Amino acid sequence: MIRKIGLALVFSATAAMADAPRVAVDIAPVHALVAQVMKGVGTPELIVPPGASPHGYALRPSQARSLSEADAVIWVGPGLTPWLEGPLDALAGEASQLVLMDVPQVLKLKIREGGGFLGHHHGDEEEGHADHEDHAGHDHDGHDHDGHDHDGHDHEDHAHASEAHGSQVDHTLDPHAWLAPENAALWMLEISVVLGALDPDNALAYETNARDGAAALAGLTAEINTILEPVRGQPFVVYHDAYQYFERSFNMSATGSLSGGDAQPAGAARVAEIRDMIADARATCVLSEPQFNAGLVTAVGAAKTGVADPLGASLELGPALYGDVLRGLATSLAECLQD
Repeated sequence: MIRKIGLALVFSATAAMADAPRVAVDIAPVHALVAQVMKGVGTPELIVPPGASPHGYALRPSQARSLSEADAVIWVGPGLTPWLEGPLDALAGEASQLVLMDVPQVLKLKIREGGGFLGHHHGDEEEGHADHEDHAGHDHDGHDHDGHDHDGHDHEDHAHASEAHGSQVDHTLDPHAWLAPENAALWMLEISVVLGALDPDNALAYETNARDGAAALAGLTAEINTILEPVRGQPFVVYHDAYQYFERSFNMSATGSLSGGDAQPAGAARVAEIRDMIADARATCVLSEPQFNAGLVTAVGAAKTGVADPLGASLELGPALYGDVLRGLATSLAECLQD
């Protein structure tokens, strides 16, 4: 009897995996969030491999095939991967699309112009987001459990809104929104709605996984605040202006960046500006990234450097990757800023 029950469970799990929607996602942190929602049901396919820049990439045949076979495509949006919009229309025109930057109440911040950020205030740049006064330690699971989303709309209506194709791109918005855990919590709940509409038999599993993931982010937020508390308020510079969502969520403030949000190489004028700014602000830390020019970081004259990995390039794919990305970023920053 025990053996028969075991075989039945194996067959049941295999059937669930076979029947799961085929889901393609853009970057590894989003893959982690979708993997959390699909836990026990299926596994998403990643389009931009770890270590590649999402700002510019050429699809390989296997990735094009993943798009063409997808039932759903979940991506941050064309602000992050403008090159992906054409292939999506050509290869995945019949698939449901969830543009994460279009999810209602998502935190959106304006792109910061110039190398120095001293004149920028996150509160002045915020768009399309509800109350975030308690951004450094709020409850990520504060959503209704009555079949309605956080904005009071039916999930069915919300899912239809999420599938709209060809949304207008706001080029003034910073697309690195996955580094705010409050956005990740909202996104997982929305992902569960979209997948539940495609796969009603597993809708409850998707919703449960999403709520478990959102609850875990509350604990992660508390952990990261503890890591950063000893160095909060200290000035630092980043190589690539990709971190203001993380800064906003954890009450940290970068002094400036060597390159903009699109990761284009810094020119001599910007390097000189950052060098002067580091001296004026007495910033001791420059936060670099694995794929960028270490020599340029050295050229600005910071006393210490740290390595941040906002895409999880060195991490194993799976649900744990998202938390590991944020935890690793906090740890690298804290170590770089320590005396």
